[in-house]
Amino acid sequence: MPYPFAVIFVGTLLFLTNPVLAKSWDLFPRPAMLEQDIRFWTRVYTEIDNNHGFIHDNRYLNVIYEVTPLPIHLSSQAAKKHLQERRQYYQGILLRLAEGKRDNLTEEERRVLALWRRNVNDKTLQAAASRLRFQRGQANRFREGLVRAGVYKPFILKTLDSLGLPRELAVLPHVESSFDPTAYSHAGAAGLWQFTRPTGRRFMRIDHVVDERLDPFKATVAAARLLQHNYEKTGTWPLAITAYNHGVAGMQRAKKQMETSDIVAIRQNYKSPTFGFASRNFYVAFLAALEVDTNAKLYFGHFQADKPVKSESIELTDFVPAHALQRVLGLDQTTLKQSNPALLSPVWKGHKYLPRGYELRIPCTPTCSRSKVLAYLAPWERFEKQIPNRFHKVQQGQTLSHIARRYRINVHQLVKLNGLTNRHHIRMGQTLQLPFPATANRNHIRSKTGHYTVQRGDTLSRIAQRFGMTQQALLKSNDITDKHRIYAGQNLLLAQLPSSSEN
Repeated sequence: MPYPFAVIFVGTLLFLTNPVLAKSWDLFPRPAMLEQDIRFWTRVYTEIDNNHGFIHDNRYLNVIYEVTPLPIHLSSQAAKKHLQERRQYYQGILLRLAEGKRDNLTEEERRVLALWRRNVNDKTLQAAASRLRFQRGQANRFREGLVRAGVYKPFILKTLDSLGLPRELAVLPHVESSFDPTAYSHAGAAGLWQFTRPTGRRFMRIDHVVDERLDPFKATVAAARLLQHNYEKTGTWPLAITAYNHGVAGMQRAKKQMETSDIVAIRQNYKSPTFGFASRNFYVAFLAALEVDTNAKLYFGHFQADKPVKSESIELTDFVPAHALQRVLGLDQTTLKQSNPALLSPVWKGHKYLPRGYELRIPCTPTCSRSKVLAYLAPWERFEKQIPNRFHKVQQGQTLSHIARRYRINVHQLVKLNGLTNRHHIRMGQTLQLPFPATANRNHIRSKTGHYTVQRGDTLSRIAQRFGMTQQALLKSNDITDKHRIYAGQNLLLAQLPSSSEN
């Protein structure tokens, strides 16, 4: 195996001479057998940006064949073609070397051969021809992450402290998202801590109204709880951190199958279809991120980290329209949206209210003194129920009957409203329109007083739709003869329903 002594020695020396890193040794061990892989990820994080990448061996990470340019603006087709050509180039060299002939080598063949140990055998080189991999650089993203981290690190450290967890875990977002709370992965993971929906739902609210994965503060608490759970189940931090990527059940299986908790043994010998490159390298990537974060100025020179934004949180006791909160808080939608990234577009488009119990984050500009202004919400701006869904996106395995039962509506209504020719032919991802709520459910979205104050941009038809009424009923209740003659600030009486309609 290719283990360059110089790389191991320099990496270990840097680790041991830094008191912060040396103190982490017991909790986050880095045996010599891991050093070449830690060094690989350190180079990824510090030496090449995401316009370049390493073509390397996916098992022996110190074997790097070349740094190849791959601009991020390149089309996916052009990038795929370029990488395929470079892989084929090195596959050809490795297969020729694997034939055992060492005389009359070209300069390139000698260079590639020199990347391996002196007595490398033909079988090893032949196997290496099938292990070529591309790793895009992240130096620019890591530096940007160091700047962004200034906003979130104080809260992350406070959260870890509150649960008695090691502070070193605060660097994990470097590996996951480069501290970008808006990040999405190809696999559907989202946010600062890159939660998938199934895992995220164990700790957070994730639906079509609120996705707390996108709230860096809510997601931080969830990530800390998940890491704590992983540690309790696996018993070591190397396994707990690997479980963050591979799943705690997967790491428990690995531990049982290998009959050890040793991360080196598991990385080298554990075989599973799901224990691929990312899982196998997650812990060493974390150690590299810890080293780079701790020695950030050594790697990147001077930089100015962003400062935390002062804010206060208020728990909503009612369902409230976004425009009503903007009015009483004196904030525009952009500012309120930036402070509450977990709220999804239906809230900002007025299709849904901010839900009761939601912790609204309000920026302190200049001081934290806005919490009491929610008392100025008018009674008709507070609601006891959420606006019923008007649309539904079909999920995997759902049938029209399932959807109809969920919303307590008739299958025939769904078929007719959506122009479906066959009730059995719906597809995953299809958006279905839902009928207006039944009369018996209209009070679910009625304001507490049965009144509504017209806002700028409102129309009578939109108001009627919002409250599950017909436009004619709204006209009649308010003695309005012209549906176009309403004005901002006008107080509308919402048609009262018989008491027998109450649930």
